Amino acid sequence: MTTFDDREQAFEAKFAHDEELAFKAQARRDKLMGMWVADLLGLTGDDAQAYAKTVVMADLAEPGDEDVLGKLRSDLDAAGKNPGDAMLRAKLEELHSLAKRQLMTE
Repeated sequence: MTTFDDREQAFEAKFAHDEELAFKAQARRDKLMGMWVADLLGLTGDDAQAYAKTVVMADLAEPGDEDVLGKLRSDLDAAGKNPGDAMLRAKLEELHSLAKRQLMTE
């Protein structure tokens, strides 16, 4: 193998690792967000865990965050507890940072 081939494989491996880490961070962020919203909705224990899983699954519907935000808005509106889009987006960003930190320390 040439040095070029070695470098190419290293870049491909790094790209795959970075993509996997990004996917895991987003899934963890969605679970954390689901737990936060579950608390707003008054859900605890297994009900909160189940709700958080539905948030993670909602994020697989389409690229970006709009699918998750749409689900959260809908659920919070139905309960009359929507803190507003700005708060939801800010919390999503906060929890994304937390999820990345948690993954880096594992």
